[in-house]
Amino acid sequence: MRYFIVFGPPGAGKGTQSYLIAERFNFLHISTGEMLRAQIKLGSEVGKEAKELIDKGKFVSDNTILKMVREHLTTNYKRTKAFVFDGFPRTLNQAAEFDKILLEMEAEAKVVVISLEVDDALVVERIKKRGEIEGRRDDAYESVVKTRIKTYHNKTEPLIEYYKRKGVYYPIAGEGSVEEVFESISKLIDRLDRDE
Repeated sequence: MRYFIVFGPPGAGKGTQSYLIAERFNFLHISTGEMLRAQIKLGSEVGKEAKELIDKGKFVSDNTILKMVREHLTTNYKRTKAFVFDGFPRTLNQAAEFDKILLEMEAEAKVVVISLEVDDALVVERIKKRGEIEGRRDDAYESVVKTRIKTYHNKTEPLIEYYKRKGVYYPIAGEGSVEEVFESISKLIDRLDRDE
């Protein structure tokens, strides 16, 4: 089984590209953000805790995220030949715990990290535009957006070295159009398929 992790700052296009990858290659898309938004809509305890943190531009606890991911993997394992993760893992702890989950599930898990590289100024611009289009409150305020970018640099960027050391990290220029970025990603996935 292969596990594609679409990585990058908020607003880099992780959700869009993950959806396109899943659709084109017939993989299963897992968005922790969508899972959390569903919990918020339900008004569950997880949803209430998540909403409070997200509204401040902060991350939801690793335990909550890992529990949701484990449940989703276990439930859908036999339904796909690969998973595409959008917005997970976000911390070194999540990455290490995810490795443990994969080891429990199978010996031959293949992880591929597709990293969308986008400049901070463009990230702010994109997120504000997304907030206007989708009406997402957590995207509407520049101060919240900047907190999210800062959180990304502090907590998520260390994952770059983690995955580089494992030899599974593939940077992709994320500043072009959706189609251009997706073409680069598709070429990478095709190349990895040929190399297997």
